[in-house]
This record gives sequence, structure tokens and C-alpha cells, in this order.
Amino acid sequence: MGTIDRSTVHPREIFKEAYLNQAKSIICLHNHPSGDVHPSIEDRKLTSALREIGQLQAIPLTDHLIVSDEAYFSFYESGLL
Repeated sequence: MGTIDRSTVHPREIFKEAYLNQAKSIICLHNHPSGDVHPSIEDRKLTSALREIGQLQAIPLTDHLIVSDEAYFSFYESGLL
């Protein structure tokens, strides 16, 4: 859930779903309605936290994608994951 310009997510909620679905890995995806798919500082912090938690829980983060109507950004493809 979010507001017009911000969304708050806690890694606990993401990994809860991964556990309930017996996931072997996860890919996270969110949108930037502005069209600018470059990751914010918050996006980078969340990705780092998800990567660390995933390693500890043996459910690795495979990628984190940011999408808009015209473009996407992949942390994996960009070498940030």
C-alpha cells in the first residue's frame, strides 16, 4: 500500500509470502508511475535488506525490478545484485 508518491513495504511481509508459497527464490517488482525507473535510495536500501535476509533464510533474491509504462530497471542486469 502506498500514497501518491511513496510506498512502504517491510521485508517481513515479502518473506511471509515466500514462506507460505514454499518459494525457492524471489523476484520483487514495483512500479514508478513517474516513468523514471532509476532506483531511489530507499529502493537500494530495500534491495540490500532483501538480499541479506534472503541469504540468511535460504530464499535468495533473484532480482528486483522497477517498471514504468515505457521502461524497466533490473538490479540484477545492472550488476547491483
